[in-house]
Amino acid sequence: MGTPHIRGAARVTLAGLASLALATAAALAITPQATAAPQAPVHAARSNPYSPAYQHPYRHGVLPTIQRNAKMKSWSAANHPAATAATGPETLSYGGGVDGIGVQSGHSKVYLVFYGSQWGTQSANGNGDATFSGDPDGAAPVTQEMFKGIGTGNELWSADLTQWCDGPNVSSGATSCPSNANFIPYQSGGVLSGVWYDNSAASPSAATGHQLGAEAVKAAGHFGNTSAASNRDAYYVILSPHNTNPDNYQGQYCAWHDYNGDSTLTGGPVSSSYGDIAFSNQPYNMDSGSGCGVGFVNSPGTLDGWTMTLGHEWHEMMSDQNPAGGWTNHTGSSYDGQENSDECAWISPGSAGGAANVKMGTGTFAEQASWSNDTNNCAISHAIVGGGTGGGTGGTLTNGTFETGSLSSWTTSGTTSATASAAHSGSYGALVGSANPTNTSSVSQSFTAPSGTSKVSFWYNVTCPDTVSYDWATATLQDTTAGTTTTLLAKTCTQGAGWKQVSGTVTAGHNYTLTLTNKDDNYAGDATYTYYDDVTVS
Repeated sequence: MGTPHIRGAARVTLAGLASLALATAAALAITPQATAAPQAPVHAARSNPYSPAYQHPYRHGVLPTIQRNAKMKSWSAANHPAATAATGPETLSYGGGVDGIGVQSGHSKVYLVFYGSQWGTQSANGNGDATFSGDPDGAAPVTQEMFKGIGTGNELWSADLTQWCDGPNVSSGATSCPSNANFIPYQSGGVLSGVWYDNSAASPSAATGHQLGAEAVKAAGHFGNTSAASNRDAYYVILSPHNTNPDNYQGQYCAWHDYNGDSTLTGGPVSSSYGDIAFSNQPYNMDSGSGCGVGFVNSPGTLDGWTMTLGHEWHEMMSDQNPAGGWTNHTGSSYDGQENSDECAWISPGSAGGAANVKMGTGTFAEQASWSNDTNNCAISHAIVGGGTGGGTGGTLTNGTFETGSLSSWTTSGTTSATASAAHSGSYGALVGSANPTNTSSVSQSFTAPSGTSKVSFWYNVTCPDTVSYDWATATLQDTTAGTTTTLLAKTCTQGAGWKQVSGTVTAGHNYTLTLTNKDDNYAGDATYTYYDDVTVS
């Protein structure tokens, strides 16, 4: 039923293109000094009448259904000239940033927002993942494991991102990054930073772009990300429930991403007192069957297209966080206006640049390739380049939110664990010490402060029923490049004071070791322990 409707709509649109162009030209000739708000540029992808972004420019990185994708390619071949750029039709270039933001050049913090009471009753599985009675295909736990798994198990699917960059040293129009740019780091240790079931009301049957953006801003407040700095590397995936049709996706596309300030959002931009908010519209696209990739890689492959879509939009958000200030196509070819994953959408498994199963530390997930300028192909695997190796042994600090459910990337001593009770935000935090008597315990990590960063910060919550003469929490930052050590948190013994934030200064390029400590005198009856969470370098 859907395909004939799409075909008919396309005929009407094509028939009116010439008269629309003449009318537009006449209007511009009459009002050359018009002061209307600036509009997004008309890219080839958005001028394609089969594209889901046609007349909907906020649908950045939109992943069309397989059927739509074929129609788009056919129309482009017949109606769009070949590229004139010497670098090739698929080469991406830097857009100069929007609000100073081009890419997500820190360790990504992914927040999953299960939007609406239709998700049903929430439970948890053996991995600590949220599960829902209204999730017939089991999409929710797989989503959590995928984002936990990025940057683990030596996967190199995400390493393609390490070639992209932003910052004052990157010129608008650049097609490669200078060595002094702010690169996307390899995302060691996972990127999942929080899960929230917003069941305060039912999700709209067809949420608008504005409603989805408003939900993302609401989620930022829920997770305590109430400043521009805390949202600089945050990304909110708005997951609509089964049998809903957010932004009328069914029969057109499978997902898109944007940020709250986009003036082209249906209903207008979404105001935020928390800085810019990156988010995606993630429909329950198994409802679209094979059109959104069910069975695309595996058999039966119910969640193939689901994980491919999640990966597609995350890759594009990382390389174009505030569209289109990051890396997009400006070649004038049929790829014009597309992002890295758009250019590699729905390439059959086994073909060059085709979709494939990607093994991570938490499981195996169907993913698609993304465009790589430096290798000039669609890369399903890529060497780690400008972004560094991460992993806590150089590169940016990793697993600072402990959302891997472990203390991976941290060196531990004494009694330590990653537990839900220690979470400041998300699902996990670090428990250093114990509710039972212990001695001195600590977690520490070595890292290199990335270009463009100047601060390290963390949250702590100490339970100390003794006195500071015997028990305490403390934290130090050793600058191994300069040979100095700074006490970020002096010996502290309080009880019931709640979560407090501590920050210190770092110098980009210097090597550091951060140590978070809990001291208990092993005396029965007054055990001291400390929660640590949300350790970031920004």
